[in-house]
Amino acid sequence: MIRCIAIDDEPLALRQISDYIKKTSFLELAGLCESGLQAIEVLENTPVDLMFVDINMPDLSGMDFVKTLDNPPMVVFVTASSEYALEGFRVDAVDYLLKPISYVDFLKSANKVKSWFDKHRPKEDEVKSNKNFLFIKSEYKILRINFDDIKYIEGMSEYIKIHLINSKPVMTLLSIKAIEEQLPVDRFMRVHRSYIVNLEKISVIERSRIIFDGNVYIPVSDQYKNKFQGYIDKNYLI
Repeated sequence: MIRCIAIDDEPLALRQISDYIKKTSFLELAGLCESGLQAIEVLENTPVDLMFVDINMPDLSGMDFVKTLDNPPMVVFVTASSEYALEGFRVDAVDYLLKPISYVDFLKSANKVKSWFDKHRPKEDEVKSNKNFLFIKSEYKILRINFDDIKYIEGMSEYIKIHLINSKPVMTLLSIKAIEEQLPVDRFMRVHRSYIVNLEKISVIERSRIIFDGNVYIPVSDQYKNKFQGYIDKNYLI
């Protein structure tokens, strides 16, 4: 599935794009935004593969919004004016839709996106690691992630979010099982269906929960409780 958000300050246009996304079997709606500022909040917390972005928006145009992103998802620009088409392709937009949009035009554009996505999406065997770091693909770039910088890893359906100590989380299209197999077992432990923790970064445990930064609670599920308790007992001083 290709996870999408739509950004448009016109409610009717936003609803139309939303309906088209829901009708398309390989697209999944991850959010609707009435401005680029709303979209930034969504992108920080949700895996997104594709954005349908209206160009003509007040305060921050769709074009300027995309230019502010360091590693934007795939982009399809939507606008009532064809004059922006060339500029859109200069910022690596996959396609361009001219309002009013028919579903036929939308589906043609979505199929173009799918072809690009299938060709470039990372495969699970493309995680490369050694004793101190690993390389992963994220937002169509290859990033080095040092094990010392990882606090915990969160599984999010087809994605994982790697929470780091001094920088923003990194999201990549990968299963938590695939990343688990690449991590050193003496430093990382899976404690829940959706969480892997860096054992060296644990400082507080309370009621079968691992606490990070005072306000992030990682549950230890029954399936992994005995293994985690064994780690605690081995390092426990009376």
